[in-house]
Amino acid sequence: MKGRKKIIFVLAAFLWMCVVLPAQAGDVDISDEAQKCLGCHAKHGLMKTFENGDSIKAYVDAEKFRASAHNSLRCSGCHTDFAGDKHPKRRFRSKEQYKIKASLACRTCHTCDQIRARSIHAKLLNEEESGKAHPCTNCHGSHAVMPVGRKAYKNEKQYCLKCHGYKLGMEFKNGEKLSLKMDLALLQSSVHKKLSCSDCHFGFSNSQHPQRNFKSLRNFSIANSEICRRCHFDKYTKTMESIHYTMFSQGNLNAPACTDCHGSHSVLHFGKERKLIAQRCRKCHAGVYEIYANSVHGKALFDEHNQDVPVCIDCHTAHDIKNPLTLDYRERIPDMCSKCHANKSVVSKYGLSTDVVETYLSDFHGVTLSFYRKQREEFNKPARLIAVCTDCHGTHNIISTRSTDPAIVKANLVKRCRQCHKDAAKNFPDAWLSHYEPTLANAPLVFIVTLIYKIFTPIMAIGIILQIILHIWRYAVNR
Repeated sequence: MKGRKKIIFVLAAFLWMCVVLPAQAGDVDISDEAQKCLGCHAKHGLMKTFENGDSIKAYVDAEKFRASAHNSLRCSGCHTDFAGDKHPKRRFRSKEQYKIKASLACRTCHTCDQIRARSIHAKLLNEEESGKAHPCTNCHGSHAVMPVGRKAYKNEKQYCLKCHGYKLGMEFKNGEKLSLKMDLALLQSSVHKKLSCSDCHFGFSNSQHPQRNFKSLRNFSIANSEICRRCHFDKYTKTMESIHYTMFSQGNLNAPACTDCHGSHSVLHFGKERKLIAQRCRKCHAGVYEIYANSVHGKALFDEHNQDVPVCIDCHTAHDIKNPLTLDYRERIPDMCSKCHANKSVVSKYGLSTDVVETYLSDFHGVTLSFYRKQREEFNKPARLIAVCTDCHGTHNIISTRSTDPAIVKANLVKRCRQCHKDAAKNFPDAWLSHYEPTLANAPLVFIVTLIYKIFTPIMAIGIILQIILHIWRYAVNR
């Protein structure tokens, strides 16, 4: 009876050793040396403290080590200074110094040439050669190094979209949330479709995905906009001269950044569809947009899809946007309007006068403006407000005079004139020839007087010259 119990006990012990223990070990045999080391290092509480006060856990998770890519290695294969009967004490200034020293063990198996074969590692090695260390354990871990997946992806976008192609989100400290799901169709329609994800999201890769924390969605957007300057530095420097950057530098975080106007993943080419420009500006300037949409320019753009009419950036520019309330900006308004209204190839298609700017510059207001600009620039004299295009025509609310009753146009013009000429009578605008040259059909009296002056003035000049010549001749003869 006792012999039978002994046999049962031996069989049970054999089954426990052959079946239960391997199952608990994850069906992986580790070296005797590793089992001996885990006798201490598999226990919680072991710590290594460095000279600067930093510390690191010396605990090794036995199950994770058994599941790692290095489970068949002996501990002394990486920790060459250590053995079963050799456990030296080493001094390190900091945790970072220890990690750099420990990571050198990886190079005994993984040579620099093998590591450099992958582009993601080549950049890190180049930085390492210039003095910036990148310990392998920062990305791959130490005792729980997992095998790298063998699935092949055609490009980096496919790799990133294996996660970002599905519902994914990011939460900020203030509770705001942002969807990180990307639409491949938007990426393909973007002007950046030939770029890889890491070209903009540098620091992110298949083995490096740093955790970043932002207070709010706005802080995240501002930080991301800084990426643009790596390629578009010329545009970035222009924005630093704009009213938007001035507002931003004064603490207004709502001032637009690159991605607010251009978008992030769906960056479009605005040149082919100019109304998109006005629609982007609408995000901040909704009131101005509505006024512009009802103007002669806005209706031509939105209703007729006319690509000749000016949009926001034609007057305000795209990146170095100036403050429109300054005197410098006001004095440049005739130059802005001349871009279209002095261009015969543009205005002639619509039957508009091509002498608009010339007639203004040669008229009282234009001549006075040029004089005051020179005085202000050369002699630092105080500036004076002189009527420019927008004072009579408006800014964003420009209307067509063709479809408006002439009496209403004249009444509106009188109101404009009285802004400067307080005592202007109702017939005050009649003294102005508008932007048209005088003809027999338009202002015939002025045309005739002008013609007489054109004929009479040369005759007078020739007569004076002839008189001088005759006087000289007579003086010479009588002498």
